[in-house]
Amino acid sequence: MRILSKLLPASKRMLVNSSIGIVVLLTFASVMLFYATQNEVVFAENGEDRTIDTHADTVEELLEEIGIEVGVHDALSHDLHAEIADGMKIEYKKANQVIVTIDGKKEEFFTVENTVKDFLEKENLSVSEHDALSHQLDDEIADGLTLSITKAYQVVIQDGEKEKKAWTTGGSVKELLESNSIKLSKLDKVKPALDQTISKDTAISIVRVEKKTEEVTDSIAFQTETRKDSSLAKGKEQVIEAGEDGSVVKTYEVTYENGEEVNRELVAEEVTKESKNRIVAIGTKEPQNLVTLSSGDGKEFTMTASAFTATCSGCSGYTATGINLKANPNMKVIAVDPSVIPLGTKVWVEGYGEAIAGDTGGNISGMRIDVHVPSKADAYKWGVRKVKVIILD
Repeated sequence: MRILSKLLPASKRMLVNSSIGIVVLLTFASVMLFYATQNEVVFAENGEDRTIDTHADTVEELLEEIGIEVGVHDALSHDLHAEIADGMKIEYKKANQVIVTIDGKKEEFFTVENTVKDFLEKENLSVSEHDALSHQLDDEIADGLTLSITKAYQVVIQDGEKEKKAWTTGGSVKELLESNSIKLSKLDKVKPALDQTISKDTAISIVRVEKKTEEVTDSIAFQTETRKDSSLAKGKEQVIEAGEDGSVVKTYEVTYENGEEVNRELVAEEVTKESKNRIVAIGTKEPQNLVTLSSGDGKEFTMTASAFTATCSGCSGYTATGINLKANPNMKVIAVDPSVIPLGTKVWVEGYGEAIAGDTGGNISGMRIDVHVPSKADAYKWGVRKVKVIILD
């Protein structure tokens, strides 16, 4: 400019300066008009405000101007075709992706809600107080958030005689019982096992087991003791001592399941009173037969009596008078010395009864007789004894 002013005449220099001034003035005026015709807009993007001066006529033009493309899930406070006005505030929020897994099934969502609670309500995803939610309801939503929901279900707990329904989202039997404040004793029985994983079909059974110690007093029955008594008639009995029951304290360990006794085990016993035997005398004295002598002389002898049987080795079984003793093993026959008691005489022998003198014997002489008995055992039992012998006929 200085060079030009030196080269041009003064009049021309003045003309050039005037032209430049006009151009500058017009440019300034244009700039001022440009800025004067702009609208001032507050644009809130994801909650953060910024002021924008714009010549855009519509919201859509403004968004293009600032390079924002509104997605289908994004939130915009105005319609895209809304006209821009000075002082307008436009709110825009980009949607966040949320992956929701419900009982293992995944689903993708896009949301502009701020918190987990708002998101669930917006999407009509119900979460009960018993369900398991991976996040707190007041947690903020962030893009790419993975939200897990495990729906609760009810299982039946048969606790002894009581039935209870409990909500659960899984886990072990032990965890469920603990969460429901159900305590177990060491003896209680639980099915399934405490470490078993719960499913919707699980039914839990608790058998309440209790062991108690019980004392029971029982009587000890007395025993009957018999004693032979030769002073009593044979077949007679006489009580010498009545006998007395004793007593014993028995200690049992009793097992109850759900209040009912299922086992009783004797663990100790103590005799507190000894029993006393009942003593009975048994008569062995042979009865004295009273014989009415209707005939005969009633002569009485005291004789030595032994016994014989027809079944001995080498015995024929026939007596001296021809009686067949093998055919009549119970017949009352005695062997006699015929010089003392004639054969065929009817007699009564003490301890033997009425008999007939029907046999003789090599060893039978004088005041000695032999009584016939059915068997050798009976002969041994009879032995040798002194008896009275009365002649009947």
